[in-house]
Order: sequence, then structure tokens, then C-alpha cells
Amino acid sequence: MTTTPNPAHNPATDTVLDALAAVLQQRRHAAADDSYVAALHHKGLNKILEKVGEEATETLLAAKDAEHGNDAERQALIAETADLWFHSLVMLSHLELDHRPVLDELARRFGVSGHAEKADRTRS
Repeated sequence: MTTTPNPAHNPATDTVLDALAAVLQQRRHAAADDSYVAALHHKGLNKILEKVGEEATETLLAAKDAEHGNDAERQALIAETADLWFHSLVMLSHLELDHRPVLDELARRFGVSGHAEKADRTRS
């Protein structure tokens, strides 16, 4: 399923994710020397997945530090989570998937029991 971002962006109503998705789309086909995002795309999906995995691990470690940590350790967790989300968006962009269906899926799950939602997934 291929989806593309809406090209008509309104800065007054776009979310940060929408704005970031637009930038990622623009940089996807840029020269690898001009953009970190372009360099990742040029290296391919496996490199992007490696970065997602690296950031996921760093987020887990930061969460352990933040559990009983100070403000700096809690801020480090926020920074690592931002890195994870960013690289996840790069992954979606590389696969020509828009982030909005992810938000729609989260919205669909809102108010649904986690146990019920998980049970529905295992049945399908």
C-alpha cells in the first residue's frame, strides 16, 4: 500500500509530523552528500533499519536510566525517543508510506482495551 503526503501544506494546521514528512519527502531524492536523510535512502532499507534498531536500543537504555534518574536523564530519554521516531519516519518514507495511517491506527486503538486489541490482532 503506497501513500503519499498531501502536497498542500498549511503551516497553521500542519503538525510537526506533517512538516517533517514533507521535508523527508523532499530530501529522499537529494544527493547523498547534501543530506543525512538522502544518504540513508541511498544506502538502502537495511541501513535505515539498522538505524531504527540502534535508536530503539538507545531509547531502551535511556528509559532504564530515566526510571530513577534526574532531569538530564529524563531529557536524554526524550531526545532518544525523538531519534527513534525520526528514523521510523525515514523508514516509512523509504517504503513510500505516509505517517498518517500510523496516527489513524493509534486513533482507532484509542479507548479500546489493550487486551482486546491484541486478541483481535492474533485472530486475524
